Amino acid sequence: MDTRKPPEFTLELVADRSNVKDVVKGLVHTIFFHRYFTPLTPATHDVLDTTLPYVSEDDIEDLIETRATAFVRSLDTATSTQHTSPQYSAKSTTAATSRGTLAVKFLEKKRRKGWFIAKADEETVWETWVLEVTLTSARSEPEAARNRRVMEGSLQEAAMKVVAVVNREKGHIPPITTNESNPFPYQIVVNPKNG
Repeated sequence: MDTRKPPEFTLELVADRSNVKDVVKGLVHTIFFHRYFTPLTPATHDVLDTTLPYVSEDDIEDLIETRATAFVRSLDTATSTQHTSPQYSAKSTTAATSRGTLAVKFLEKKRRKGWFIAKADEETVWETWVLEVTLTSARSEPEAARNRRVMEGSLQEAAMKVVAVVNREKGHIPPITTNESNPFPYQIVVNPKNG
């Protein structure tokens, strides 16, 4: 029995309240574009002056939209004591900062074997991508411009890390042993518990 822990790749993002959903969706689409082993029609979309790949499959689009919305709600819940505009805050940046995590997990179906009968399939994780998002706010226009540059830089860096990892880390991908349209199930978890 293989007891090795599947690889986990962490991506750090910074975003303000008005852009956090688009930034998260853009990066999750980038991950799926590179790890969804089904023929895709190439598509792109722009997020903060960065062109990212886009998976135009209805079920994936719906899942990403649903989880990104839940993620933004979790950030809103964490900072619900603040009643400020989406972009500017009267509080200092450090006091108004909140964090959240989103995990994208790719699974492998394995047939469990019994003595005389086949048991139900067991799903095991073979790769996890963890997005650690820091939500920022600004007190002034110059601070907002600085935050935008930081956001753009963190998104570009994270997207390039995805490309570097998928090109380098291939040995852990399980063999495709099914004729199903998508051989590997997936999950997107908002603020997953460690362990």
